[in-house]
Amino acid sequence: MLWRLALRNIWRNKRRTALTVSAMVVSSSLLILSLGIFSGMLSDMLASATEQYYGHLVVSVTGYQDDRDFFDNFSPDPALLERIASTSGVRGISPRLRAFGLVSHGQRSDPAEILGVEPASERQVTRLQEKIVAGSYLPDDPEKGALLGRGLAERLGVNPGDELVFVTQAADGSIGNDLFTLRGIFATGDSRHDNGLVLVGLSALQRLTVLPDRVHELAASLEDPMTAGATAAQLNGQLPEGLEATDWGQLLPEMQEAIAASDVSRLIIVTILYFATGLGILNTFFMSVMERTREFGILMALGMRPWRVRAMVLLETLAMGGVSLALGISLGLALSLYMATVGIDLSESITPITYAGGTIAPRLRVVMEPANFIVPSLLLLVVCLLAGFLPANRAAGLDPVAAIRED
Repeated sequence: MLWRLALRNIWRNKRRTALTVSAMVVSSSLLILSLGIFSGMLSDMLASATEQYYGHLVVSVTGYQDDRDFFDNFSPDPALLERIASTSGVRGISPRLRAFGLVSHGQRSDPAEILGVEPASERQVTRLQEKIVAGSYLPDDPEKGALLGRGLAERLGVNPGDELVFVTQAADGSIGNDLFTLRGIFATGDSRHDNGLVLVGLSALQRLTVLPDRVHELAASLEDPMTAGATAAQLNGQLPEGLEATDWGQLLPEMQEAIAASDVSRLIIVTILYFATGLGILNTFFMSVMERTREFGILMALGMRPWRVRAMVLLETLAMGGVSLALGISLGLALSLYMATVGIDLSESITPITYAGGTIAPRLRVVMEPANFIVPSLLLLVVCLLAGFLPANRAAGLDPVAAIRED
C-alpha cells in the first residue's frame, strides 16, 4: 500500500515532479560525462609521460634514476630479463642505454639526449612509432639509423635521409663520434622530448660509447599502469643486489600529485553539483508535504503510524530517484560513448599543454570506467534520501487534529 500511495503522490503535481526529475537526470548524466572526461585527461597525461618515454616502471642500478650517472650501467643476463617478463601484469620490456652529447648537421649543432633502444622491444613499451610525422620508425635492425624530435630537427634543418654526426662521452675516456642517417621525425607534444631526444639502435650506441652488452635501464610496460607501485615492490624482492625497480610514481612524483589533486577536484565537483540537486529535491518534497498536510492528518487519524508516514515520503523520494537514475545513466552512457569514440578536437583553438611531466592533448575524450557510473548512481540515491528525510520527519511529526483543521 505504501508503494502505491508513494507512486500516486509523485505525480500529483506533474510539472513540479517533471522539473525535479529533469534536474536530477541532467546532473547525474553531466556528472558521469565530466568524470569520464577527467579520466580521459588523466589517461592522456599518464600515457604521454609513460608510454612515450619513461615506461611504467624501470629496472636500473640503485640510485641511477637520481642523477643518471653514465657509469651506473649493468649487463642484463637472460635470466633477469625472463624474470621481469614473466612477472604478472608485465606486457613488455625494453633494454636501453642513455648518453648525452652533441648532434650536428652541416654547420649546426645542438645538445641532445641519445637513447639507444631495440626497436622491436621498444614498440612494446612506448608508442613513439605512433608519433612519426616524417619518415618512418626505426626498423628492427636499425644499423646507424636515428629518430629525432621535431623541434630538434627544425633547429638542425634536417629531413629524413640526411646525415647526422653524434659526439658523446665514451666509457674508456675517449670521445665517441659517428655518422647516423635520419630515418624519421617524431612529435609528441612534449617540448622536452621534441626539442632534445634522439633514438638510435642499442648496439650502435653501445659501440659508440664503448659499453658492449651494457645498458642503463630496463623499461617495462604494464597491463594496468596503476599497479606499477605494487609490481615494482614485487620485483624489488626478486632483483639481484645492486638493482632496483622504480615505478612511474617515483619517476614522476608531480604526476602522482596531479592525480591526487584531480581526485580532490572531482570530489568538489560532485559535492557542488549534488548539493544543488539536493536543494531542488528538498524544495519539491517540502512543498508536497505542506500541500498534503490534511491528507497526512486524516491518514494518521485513521491509524497510520508516524513511521509509516515517514516511510511513505522516503519511498516517494526513492522512486523519483530511481526513475531519474535510470534516465540519467542512459543519457550519461550515450554522451560518454560518443565522447569515447568521437570526442571533441580542440587542436585548432589550443595547443598541447605540458603539465606535471605529462602532456594534456588538445581534445576532449572520455575513458569508460565503472567508477564513473557507480559513484554518481549511488550518490544520487543517497542525496534523494537525505533530501527527503526532513520533509518525511515533518510529515511524521504532525498532530492529526491540527493537521485536519489546517486549510
